[in-house]
Amino acid sequence: MNQIIVMDAIGLAPRIREVLETVYDPELKPANIVDLGLVYEIITKADASAKIVMTLTAPGCPVAGDIMDEVQRKVADIDGISQAVVELTFDPPWNRDMMSEEAKLELGFL
Repeated sequence: MNQIIVMDAIGLAPRIREVLETVYDPELKPANIVDLGLVYEIITKADASAKIVMTLTAPGCPVAGDIMDEVQRKVADIDGISQAVVELTFDPPWNRDMMSEEAKLELGFL
């Protein structure tokens, strides 16, 4: 399972993570994007901005824009966040080993 890198200048990373756990890849429900290992970094700065660095299960994911828009919108709606940015990366590429045990169980990979 991958570990999320957290740099949290304003103490909102736990709330951001909680919100990210309500975002799903429609192709891999019922596991959320955190349990799938798609979130790599949560960064907050003193100016109340937040940056989420994440990946997708595949570069050609047909719902990539929808997932990124939902992440951006939900993080921006958190009290105390003035601006949210979502950065997409494929380094390192996602694989099933990044999933939590719970996600693997939910999706029948165990």
